[in-house]
Amino acid sequence: MNAALRAAVVAEWRGLPERKPQPDRWQAPADVLPKLMQQLGLTERLHETEVMEAWKAIVGEFICAHSTPVSLREGVLFVRVLQPALHYQFETISKTEILRKLKQRFGGKVIKDIRFRVG
Repeated sequence: MNAALRAAVVAEWRGLPERKPQPDRWQAPADVLPKLMQQLGLTERLHETEVMEAWKAIVGEFICAHSTPVSLREGVLFVRVLQPALHYQFETISKTEILRKLKQRFGGKVIKDIRFRVG
């Protein structure tokens, strides 16, 4: 005999109140995953990975050869630059253009600012 059926028969025989069926709480993974990633703080990590992978295509060969994106925290992309002279050039000349391209590709909510660091 099925265990669930047996439990129902015994409960009815004892006069216990009838169990109400639980509502189906199943949700599609596509609906649950974005909420879960947001709660765990993984959304920003996903954006960080996407930005790092697209860095070369966005900034070009020269800048990519002399800089490396390190992290993305609260909309600020931290980029390591090899030399102080390049840091000055990126900070004063190239920053607005790079920021514009990044915002165009990823949106203003993902990338708000860029900070270059020598190291």
